[in-house]
Amino acid sequence: MAWGEVLAGVPLTAGVLAWGAYHPASSLFGRALRHAPSSRVIALTFDDGPNPAATPRLLDILDRHAARATFFLIGRWVQACSPIVREIAARGHAIANHTNTHPNLLFLSRPRIVGELMACQAAIEGAAGVRPALMRPPWGARGPQLWSAVEESGLRQVVTWTVLGRDWTAHGKQKLNERLGQVQGGDVVVLHDGYHRTLGADRGDTLRALEYWLPRWKDAGLACVGLE
Repeated sequence: MAWGEVLAGVPLTAGVLAWGAYHPASSLFGRALRHAPSSRVIALTFDDGPNPAATPRLLDILDRHAARATFFLIGRWVQACSPIVREIAARGHAIANHTNTHPNLLFLSRPRIVGELMACQAAIEGAAGVRPALMRPPWGARGPQLWSAVEESGLRQVVTWTVLGRDWTAHGKQKLNERLGQVQGGDVVVLHDGYHRTLGADRGDTLRALEYWLPRWKDAGLACVGLE
C-alpha cells in the first residue's frame, strides 16, 4: 500500500475512534444503557452533584410532581455534602457513580479509573449506605480500558443518554426549554444540578425548565423514573 493511501486513512480512523469514544450511541468500547425501560417513561438524570445551591430545591420540585430521577454524583462533593446524599436516597431517587474528581477517563489508565470509581463508591456508601450499580463517564468519554475497570469496581452498567440538555453553557441555557420540548417516552435525559469544578453552581435555569416541563410530561402520560 502506498504511503498516500495510508495517510489518507488517518483522518477517517481518527474520526471513527472519536465517535466511538464520545458518541452516546457508540458501543465500540462496550455496551451502554441509553434508553429508559419503557416508551411510557422518561429517565431524568442529573450530573455533577450534590450541590447545596441546587440539589435540595431540585428534590422539592421532583417531589411536587411525583417524579423520580437518577443522580450521578461526584465523590468529592459527596464527602462535602453527605446530608444531601442521604436526602436523595431517602426521597426514593437512584444514586449512581460519576467518578471521584470528574476526569476525562479516556486518558486515564485502567488502574486510575478503578481508583476514581472505587473512591466514589466508598463516598456514596459512606454517606447514604447504598452502593451504586450504574456509572456515567464524565463527558461520556469511553476508551477500551473502561469496561474492565467498571467491572473491577463492582459496577454493572455504563449509562449514556438520548437527550443532552447542555444546561452548563450560556447557549444551552437559552435553548433548554426547546431541547426539553423534544423529549419523548423512552429518553434518557441529562441535566445538571452541580458543577464539577466547584460547589455552589447556579442551576436556576434548569430548575425553572423542570417546573415548566414536569407537569406537561405528566399530562402527556409520561412518568419520570430512576434507572436501576
